[in-house]
Parts: sequence; structure tokens; C-alpha cells
Amino acid sequence: MKHFLSSMLLFSLLILSKPASAGTNNEGLTWKAGVASVIITPQESIWMAGFAHRTSPASGKLHDLWVKALAIEDASGKQAVLLTSDLSGIPKSISDSIRNRIERKFKLSRSQIIFNTSHTHSGPVLVDALWDLYPLNDEQKLKITSYTKTLEIKIESVVRKALASMKPVDISSQNGIARFAVNRRNNIESTINAQTDLKGPSDYAVPVIKLSDKKGKIIALVFGYACHNTVLHGNEWSGDYAGYAQIALEKAHPGATAMFFQGCGGNQNALPRKTVPLATQYGKDLALAVDAVLEGDMNLLEPKLSTAYSEVKLELEKAPSKEELLAIAAKETSYIKNWALNMIKKTEKGETFMSTYPYPVQFWQLGNQLLVALGGEPVVDYALNLKKIFGPNLFVMGYSNDVMAYIPTAEIIREGGYEGHTSQMAFGMPAKWKESIEPTIMKEVMTLAKKLRIVIPESK
Repeated sequence: MKHFLSSMLLFSLLILSKPASAGTNNEGLTWKAGVASVIITPQESIWMAGFAHRTSPASGKLHDLWVKALAIEDASGKQAVLLTSDLSGIPKSISDSIRNRIERKFKLSRSQIIFNTSHTHSGPVLVDALWDLYPLNDEQKLKITSYTKTLEIKIESVVRKALASMKPVDISSQNGIARFAVNRRNNIESTINAQTDLKGPSDYAVPVIKLSDKKGKIIALVFGYACHNTVLHGNEWSGDYAGYAQIALEKAHPGATAMFFQGCGGNQNALPRKTVPLATQYGKDLALAVDAVLEGDMNLLEPKLSTAYSEVKLELEKAPSKEELLAIAAKETSYIKNWALNMIKKTEKGETFMSTYPYPVQFWQLGNQLLVALGGEPVVDYALNLKKIFGPNLFVMGYSNDVMAYIPTAEIIREGGYEGHTSQMAFGMPAKWKESIEPTIMKEVMTLAKKLRIVIPESK
């Protein structure tokens, strides 16, 4: 990885650009922004997403689930929309359908839309999202299909409302800090209370974007954190710690819409966990981190927006043979056994397994604030390594536009385990990723940076 980062830093020197904004608005030029929200809590008892251990559909709610839309427009009239949601993930089929709707209705391209999911494990199952992980009967599948169709209509509606409500604003950004994320690959959950130190990398940054009207009133707070929303394990709808953080911020700032985005939290859990008081505590901790940023100096962003998007081919290893699958099915249980049996059925039907996957990579620049959005469930190492290239103020989203599988580093693939190998089975992928996944993604981010003529900070 060190050699790869060195090559990326050398590559960055080839990127030519005008100097980054000093962070002040030019006289007479301004941002415009609009924000809107819609409740997406299922009205029927349908299956919940995220955990394979559940034995029944949802039985109630702790608080409502939301999709929230932020529409922004720079001084030149270029627009973009950020969607945040209390969903475990969004599969490509649904994400494509939603983004196609937005493009048709509002003339916004893929590069101008980010659809981030909080990865709450107390949200609903969607069509094509980990269906094989849950014991879904035909009735449940019909309910989930109906809910998914309604969700798409609601998202189109909330984007329309956000675009229609745009008014002049100031946009500022800055990083805060919260420390409840724990690297779950390097620490044992059952002994976490007895540990005096934590092992493994984490990203404790709390990126914050504040949008205020011209009278200084906050209309929206966009904030993120790199940590699984898996504190709660029950059967009640909830946005988990991120839901409680948004509730706390909206209570503290009346009239403001709080929007949480998930970072590269693929190997990060909030520990200890499994109680509502802990979820509430972590939510309050995160909200306090955002408030600390608001009370300090923030970077006022020039009203200039640039966006870029691509889908790069990530390579998969060769799928197992029928004999290998039979051996796996004979010795394994749960989702691994189900995966092997489904793979055997596909093999017997003569289906061809994918060897590559079109992975979404996105880059936004708001004034001098850089933001990268990655698909899937990226482990935290991606954010940390990107910050080594672009600087510590880079904002990095995971779980954006298409959550197709875990996104491990080459090292984690070699180590194996859930994030490196078996999680691919939970997502129904035919094989694990090749180790080329990491340099391929990093190179694509650099390619988009070059396209946007991003200035890369000089290494020290």
C-alpha cells in the first residue's frame, strides 16, 4: 500500500488546476439551496434489513425513518442533489431507477446526484437487496415490492420539493471528532468493556456542512461518521444512533433539517451495543460533535460546484465449481449454505457468473471542500488512505449509489474473514474480489480528481 500511495502522490503532481478557493463569496454571487424530508417508515409489518438472526418482520417503531433531500445551486446555475436515507443499503436496480427518474424529471445527471444510505440495520428490506439472507415468503415479497415502488415515488417527490424551495444561502464546512467507532476486525466485542486500549484503524472525523439563510438561520446540517448503524438488534424501526443524532440536532436547531451520511464504516462498529440507551448515547455524542463544529470556525465555501461520476470495473475471482459448491453446502450453515445452494441451482441452469462489477465512484467540489462518494461497504482504510492524498479535510462517503457488497482492501482480502470473503456470499456475489480492487478504486478517484482539475495538497 505504501508503494501505491507513493505512486498516487506522484500521479497527483500531474494534475493541473487553478488554485483552490480562498473560501469567501464573491460580491453578488451566492449559493442557493432547498431541503425537504419525507417519512418512509413502512405502514405494514415487513421484514427488516441487516441481520440474518431475525425470525419475524418488524413489530413497531422507536422513531420514524426518513429520506431527506438537499438541493444546491452554485453561482453559475449548476445544481446537485444529495439524498440521505434511513436504509441499510440501496441495490443497483433501485438506485438506477431512482436516478433515472431524477434525470428525466429534473435534468440532473448521475454526477449531480448522490444517494447515501445510513446503513441502519433497523430499516426495511428492499427488492433485490440481500433477499437470500431472509426467510421471505411470497406474501412478504409482495409487501416489499409494493413498499419499494412507493419509496421510489416518495424520493422523486422529496427531490421536487427540495428543488422548488431553493433560496440564497451560505455554505460552510469543517471536521469535528467523535470516538465511539471501534474496528471490529481488531477488537473482540465480548471483551470490549475490559479492554484498556483499542486496536486497528478507525476514522473519528465528523464531517459537517452547514447551510444558513442570509439572516444566519441554519436550514440544514449535513454530517457524517464512519461506523455501522448496528447498535440496535430488535424488531422496531429505527435510524439507530444516526437517527437519534438527527433527532437531537433538529431539537437543538429548530427549523433545521439534519442529514446523516454514512462514511467508510465497513469494518467499524459502535461498541458496546445492543441497547436503546447506548444508541441514544452515541447519537447524542455525535450531535454534540456537530455542535462543537458549529461553535467554532468553519470554512465559508465559494459558490462554485463541480461534479464527476464514473463506474469502474472491479474484478472478481473465478466462481467455485459445482463440486466445490456441494462441499460448501455440506459443511456450512445459514447464509453461506443458502448461497452455495443458490449457486448450484444457477450452475445447473447453465447461468454465466459475472467476472466484473460496475462500481460507482463520485467526486464533488463545493468551493474548496472536496467530497468523495464510494459505493458498497468500504472499510475505513479507504477514507484514511484518500486523506493521505487529498488532505485531512477531505469528506468521504461510503454506502452511496449502489451497495452491492463489502469493499475490502487487498490486505483484508488476504486475511479473509467476513469483510474479506464470506460477506460476498451474503450479498449473493459469485466469488470474492480480486486484490486489484483497492488500486483500481484509488486510481479511479484520482482520475475523477484530474477531470475536475482538483488541486492536490503537497505531501510533507
